[in-house]
Amino acid sequence: MSPSAREPVGLSARKPAMIRWGILGAARINRRLIPAMRLAGRSELVAIASRDRARGQAYAREWNIAESIHGYEALLADPRINAVYIPVPNSEHVPWTLAAIAAGKHVMCEKPIALTVGDVDRIAHAAASAGVIVEEGYMYRHEPMTARVAELVHDGAIGALRAIVSGFTFSLTDTINIRLRPELGGGSLWDVGCYPVSYAQYLLGHAPTMVAGMAHWTASGVDDEFTGMLRFDEGVTTSIYSGFRAGPRTWLEMLGSEGTLTVPNPFKPGPLEHLELERGGQHELIAVPGSPELFVRQVEDFEASVLDRRPPVVSLAESRRTVSTLAALYAAAREHGEKLYTH
Repeated sequence: MSPSAREPVGLSARKPAMIRWGILGAARINRRLIPAMRLAGRSELVAIASRDRARGQAYAREWNIAESIHGYEALLADPRINAVYIPVPNSEHVPWTLAAIAAGKHVMCEKPIALTVGDVDRIAHAAASAGVIVEEGYMYRHEPMTARVAELVHDGAIGALRAIVSGFTFSLTDTINIRLRPELGGGSLWDVGCYPVSYAQYLLGHAPTMVAGMAHWTASGVDDEFTGMLRFDEGVTTSIYSGFRAGPRTWLEMLGSEGTLTVPNPFKPGPLEHLELERGGQHELIAVPGSPELFVRQVEDFEASVLDRRPPVVSLAESRRTVSTLAALYAAAREHGEKLYTH
């Protein structure tokens, strides 16, 4: 077999294949992805796009990005760029993901990739037709601690899994924040409740058969606090909590027939974490080395998916399942008809 026949799609014998990135918008999350793109081995950040020319140019200078492009459409039309990162508000994820696919670009889109199952299906169909990779950005799914937790649970470290308790909160005092705007897909469940929901479904491998939800609604009509219950076929119950009304905290605990497993920082693990395993009255701390720099593994997985045709860690089928459950939780909460609260 010739060397070229063994090479991944797009690989030249003289020049390694690269992901040539463009970023749509100067979002806050970029401060984590830009360093990760520069640390990953097969990525090059080509340009940032902004709807405001002056802001885009200032942002490019601040982050040492070679070029600022005025307008998202212009970036998508740039033939030098073969992949885009989409960190725009939730309501804009679907239209810009579809636009990027139509332009022949691979897409890494921030979570939630969509707000309806139908839109996830539209993205999946378009991506398959265009032959491009689309992956939703759940950073924790790429971390060694997540894999170690799943290994312990599936190997019976706590016996048969009975319950999962998880949550994600932080205090949000800015009343005009996009997370509180319904027209932009705001709400604590979409923003941070998606993490405990996706984690539970990752561990169990499928969606729940029953959900219940209760929300604290703001005057704008979005939830700034959400409590949900998921019931799975195996008899496993998951309790999830998300909110903008309490201080910053994340938690994850799994209860089994023979023990419990507690996970510190489940959604943003540090370079070294210690899982807490309790079984038979004995406590054990399990050291799990993590990533020196978060998000690098996420970018590397995307590189492997695009350049080596390896299936992405977070498939669109998994994204569909997560969006379906989140939408069902919202529907369940609205059916209760809770009183509309105000700040």
